[in-house]
Parts: sequence; structure tokens; C-alpha cells
Amino acid sequence: METVAIILAAGVSSRMKTALPKVMHEVCGKPMLEYVLNACRKAGTKKIYVVVGYGAEKVKKQFANCKDVVWVNQKEQKGTAHAVLCCKKHLKDFSGQTLVLCGDGPMIKTKTLKTLIKTHKKARAVATLATAILDEPAGYGRIARDTKGNIAAIVEHNDCSKEQLKIKEVNPSYYLFDNKVMFEALRKVKPNNAKKEYYITDAIAIILSAGKKVAAVTAVEPQEMISANSREQLSEVNKAMQQRIQSEIMQGGVTITNPENVWIQAGVRIGADTIIEPFTYISSDVKVGKNCRIGPFVCLESGVVLKNGEAV
Repeated sequence: METVAIILAAGVSSRMKTALPKVMHEVCGKPMLEYVLNACRKAGTKKIYVVVGYGAEKVKKQFANCKDVVWVNQKEQKGTAHAVLCCKKHLKDFSGQTLVLCGDGPMIKTKTLKTLIKTHKKARAVATLATAILDEPAGYGRIARDTKGNIAAIVEHNDCSKEQLKIKEVNPSYYLFDNKVMFEALRKVKPNNAKKEYYITDAIAIILSAGKKVAAVTAVEPQEMISANSREQLSEVNKAMQQRIQSEIMQGGVTITNPENVWIQAGVRIGADTIIEPFTYISSDVKVGKNCRIGPFVCLESGVVLKNGEAV
């Protein structure tokens, strides 16, 4: 079954005190949105609908060369369900399945999306969530399951009973829907909350109340849920992404003698048996061959290419 994606990228983060759209803030040299786009592509999506609002033109300009992206304007930010509904004119005749994700989650992994898609198919569900287990779940919607282990509800933190507050399985907002069922449910969502917004979690409740199958798979690692709602949190996301980048590079046969004193931006390619010494900075899109030695105290600017065996 064909899969498309809707990415919600219309928001602004007031806590960051910024003129930039939230999804445009960089993590290890790339805008946050770019990581989500790439994860969707690697998971097999054929088309990606990006919902933009605040700073829309800046976002569109940054990704103007993305031929698989359709831009959807959300003039007023009225909640997640409203954002998805803005895509209806593009997807009203689509009979496949639709991923719904947030554009400010750069730690997302392709394997998580593949697990979500696989579970959806195996369960023959009309909607599937990828969930996470957190030791400290405060603030997140809890996943309530019945005695058979099936999802019974998503309960927002403020609405949880004392017993539900003990639940450690939470909703990180990774959704996969049968497209037509999704829009049928979204049409029925009401803004019955303090903010008077339309929430996509209410669409899940509507689907469940109709007796249709909703599946949930625990597939999201806690690290994938690190978000950036402040400059301090953005720093933490950068650190987490840097650890992931360096780990992948070292698993490919590269020595980083002191990872804490090295910074490697996303998109760098480094050949096996290369050694990276302390106080080295490597910009995005640098290409390094095999058996090279870099550093100490070296900065490689974007676009630099080192041939096999070179030292700088």
C-alpha cells in the first residue's frame, strides 16, 4: 500500500525568542525539519505534505529543491487536527496510508517509522501509534490498554487518574492512518478543551469509539523524543545528535580519539581507518577518504574533499 506523510511544521516557539520558524533551527548543521523529511523518505514515503504557517516563506525557500514535498498553508494555528485537515484538498482521493509526524523532532529514526508501518499492516488496523516507555512520563499523554493489551485510549497528562499517572507508556505523536478513515474522523473532532483547538488525539478516540481497530507498538526510543522548546533544550538536542553522528562514524571503522573534543556536522562522509584527533571541527557535506588523519586543531569547511591517505 502506498504511503505518504504529513509533517506538521507551522508552529513558532515563543520560549526560544526567535524570528525563525521553529523547524528551521539547526541541529548539527541541518534544519530540524530536514531530519524528519529524510526519515520519511528512507521509510518509503512517495509524497510528503508539509504544513507551514509562521515563517512559511523561509521554510519553503530552504527546501525549494525538494521535488517530493507539497507545501500546505495553515493560516491560523488551531491545533494538530486542524493542521492535518488543511491537507484534505490534496489527499481527499488518496486511498493509501498516511504518516502524521511533527517537524520539530530531529531525533526521529527511520527504523521506527518502518516498524510503525509494518505493525499497521500486520495488525490490519485503520490507525497505528508508535509509543515510548519513559521513566519520567510527566507531561505526556498516557497509553491506556485493556486487559488484552489493546489500546483503549490516549489520556492527556492533566486528565489522568492517580492510577493512569503511573503508566509509563506515552504518546510521542507518531501516527499512521488509513487515509480515508483519518479524514472521516478528523471531520468529527471538536475543540472541547481550554485552548479551543482541534487535537489529532481526539481522532483516535473517535476511531476507537466506532469500534475500528487501533494498534500501538512500543518502538520509539526515549532519545528520539528529545525536543527543543528553548535554547537550552536545543543545545541538548545538538549534543544527542552529535553522539549519534559520532557513534555511526565510529561503527564504520573510524577512530575518534576523544569524542568530547570533536564536532562533526550531519552529512559528513568519512572512510574507514581514518583517525580524528582532538579539537577537530568538520562541517556538513565534507568527504574524507580512507586512512586519513585529521587534526588536532583542524577545521574542515563544507565541501572539502580529502583523498585516501591524506593528512591535515
